[in-house]
Amino acid sequence: MDLHLKNLFGRFQDQFGSGPGLGPGSGTCLMKVEGIAPNCIKSIYRAAAALYRTEPWKRLHPGHLFGIRVGKDSDWSNKKQPFPCAQFVGGDGGDIGIYMFRNENDGKRMTGSRETIRIPNVELLRVTFETESLMFPSNKKMIRSLSLEASGTDRFPVIDVTRCTTSGELWFRNPTLEELRFVYAFMRAISLVHPLLQVDTDGGPKWSRLLHFEPFIETVDVQWPPEMAKGNDLVAVTVSHPPGQVYDERASSTSHSTPTKYAEPTKEETFADVRMNSNGGLRQCATCEKEVHGDQSVCCGRCRAVIYCSSTCQKQQWKDTHKSECGLYKAMMEREEELAMKIFMFPCSADQPCKWLEALGVHQKGMWRRKCSCYSHCPFGLLPVKGGLWDLWGGLDDEEYPQDAPYHNHIRDGISSPILLSGWSEYYNLRSLPLSSPVADILSHPLTVYYILTALSISSKNRLLKGKEVILHYLGPEGELDWMPAFAEIGHLLNGSGNIQIVMVGPEVPTNLSGTTSGISSRVRVNLLRGVYQEEATYLPSPHVIIALNCVLDRNGSWSGALDVIKTMGFPAFFTDQSEISCANAKQVLRSAGLHITHPVTPNPFRSPVRNHSPSSNLPSYSNGFVFGAMEFPTYELSPWNYILTAPAIFSYPIIPENYVHWTQTPESHIFSADLPGVRKEEIKVEVEDSKYLIIRTEAVDESTIPGRSFMRKFRLPGMINIDEISAGYEDGVLTVMAPRSITRRGLLIDPAAVPERLEVLARAA
Repeated sequence: MDLHLKNLFGRFQDQFGSGPGLGPGSGTCLMKVEGIAPNCIKSIYRAAAALYRTEPWKRLHPGHLFGIRVGKDSDWSNKKQPFPCAQFVGGDGGDIGIYMFRNENDGKRMTGSRETIRIPNVELLRVTFETESLMFPSNKKMIRSLSLEASGTDRFPVIDVTRCTTSGELWFRNPTLEELRFVYAFMRAISLVHPLLQVDTDGGPKWSRLLHFEPFIETVDVQWPPEMAKGNDLVAVTVSHPPGQVYDERASSTSHSTPTKYAEPTKEETFADVRMNSNGGLRQCATCEKEVHGDQSVCCGRCRAVIYCSSTCQKQQWKDTHKSECGLYKAMMEREEELAMKIFMFPCSADQPCKWLEALGVHQKGMWRRKCSCYSHCPFGLLPVKGGLWDLWGGLDDEEYPQDAPYHNHIRDGISSPILLSGWSEYYNLRSLPLSSPVADILSHPLTVYYILTALSISSKNRLLKGKEVILHYLGPEGELDWMPAFAEIGHLLNGSGNIQIVMVGPEVPTNLSGTTSGISSRVRVNLLRGVYQEEATYLPSPHVIIALNCVLDRNGSWSGALDVIKTMGFPAFFTDQSEISCANAKQVLRSAGLHITHPVTPNPFRSPVRNHSPSSNLPSYSNGFVFGAMEFPTYELSPWNYILTAPAIFSYPIIPENYVHWTQTPESHIFSADLPGVRKEEIKVEVEDSKYLIIRTEAVDESTIPGRSFMRKFRLPGMINIDEISAGYEDGVLTVMAPRSITRRGLLIDPAAVPERLEVLARAA
């Protein structure tokens, strides 16, 4: 009886709603929107499905209002944003959806303590997620005819514009194409940024059950689908909580550029000599580069971020460059307290690394030797190794470093899965480490990699949860080449689910280690390869994600070629850097290379707690301090003359263009495959043009027939291909093209005991 009532109540809720909300969606249908194309509807449903998977309703409730800004006001009708305020309904029960208002005041007036208040003559846009069984026939027909993507297992979005009448009734209309563009941009942006909201434990009344979040504002670039683009492929979307926080928009900004967050200082140009409180180390003047004792140096009196030897140098740089940067530096300095990790009980400032290590009792010991310059003469990866794990951790007490042992009591319902971590406190508790242990300084590298794979890269996380392998290209390793024992911790955190193959590529890899494989644990293998990425990428197994830690993109010219390769490959890439200003410069480098920022700059929860000190700057700086992501979005052009292979997208659902070609490699050949269901063998043409390009297409056998599917792709072949030996086969609707290498690459040196039989390692040996 109880089960029967529960089912009846659940169906009543689905059909009539409960709690906050205005009831289920209306009979509006996107097919009736003037000027809309089927591909536009598909893009909107994909965006809704991607947002639904991030489960914002677990934390967000109607009381959480968000401000929205898509591009510039001049991009929209009447020179203003259509629906600049939004809330999520359904977290407290009832209709699951998003309500978007014409202004913040409308949102506040319609938000009651337990229900949505119907305010007369207030118009709002709704995105309501409904089960297909309860939808109107017109929407069911549209879903089936267009094969639209579901949100979750059985829900689909219904979008309408609603107006409350004076009698309390609701009037509905179809949204316009412009309003749908606005909704699309919002759903794409909010799915990326809402997980970044930080709970404010001191905010709001203590008796309230509603979570309170710290003030938040973030801008991300959203890629317009071709059917929605109007001159620009990208648009900057700013999301803020609570509404009312805005960026300063300069006149020179464009609709697709990120607005400027910090305005120039408006104060009068007066200067104050602010003396530095220093431990006595040497600093360097930012203007003349003169070394000056810390106690004798001065800093900018406004931002306190830049070091000078005298007021003369300070005034000179103010006129040259610092005037336009001071406001930005001041904002970054205001985050000093927020970034400091005060949970630890060991010294977290290393302005003099040798003295810091001596204070910890690990100077010139084990893996800590890479933390100062005493062993700079020894190439990376070749530090002499003596003893076991105790020696590697510098003789710390046994309870102060992680043991090489699996985690226990982390199997649910007999199923093991990766352990998901949110920060150092959780990890230290998991390993029962005292907060006086400094191992976080070294573990920052492997745990940052693990955090990216399990929290930021959704596709990698899904592969690991399914027990599959993730291939990671790790660019520019240096000190971490001597920290391989620390990377074994990744294998333990996988907790018996999935495998990770890390391919470390960089010029600092020693020659005698290049081409070798280290099975640092049963589930993690590290391949080492000496060289620059742009030259070696062709010979490596295709990655699922690319990572570069402490990348310093703005100071190393060799990144240009690597970024071109990352753009061509189209795989998600994540970077870390030590300070916010380095990240801001890195974003400019990435955009100049044609890459789009897919994950905004955010503090890395697994940054080193030890603050670094730049000679001429006081800006907060930590190893792996901030993390951000970028990639080249998939191409949706209908033209078949695309010169790169389409790659997976950053979002968790598979965006597979019609003319998709999959590319894999073996030591002997490159293998290209394409799904061509319904196509006869004689309708498929495979050609090589100018000994450089491979063309795959379908064409009719004669004028009286048409091929089972229209398909055409053209792309550049990899180097060193034996053109005369290229062959093709077609079976069960799949075309496979084999392109043998002209020189067979020899594989890496592999320890058979450390590598599962089903996995094959492929990389270029030195």
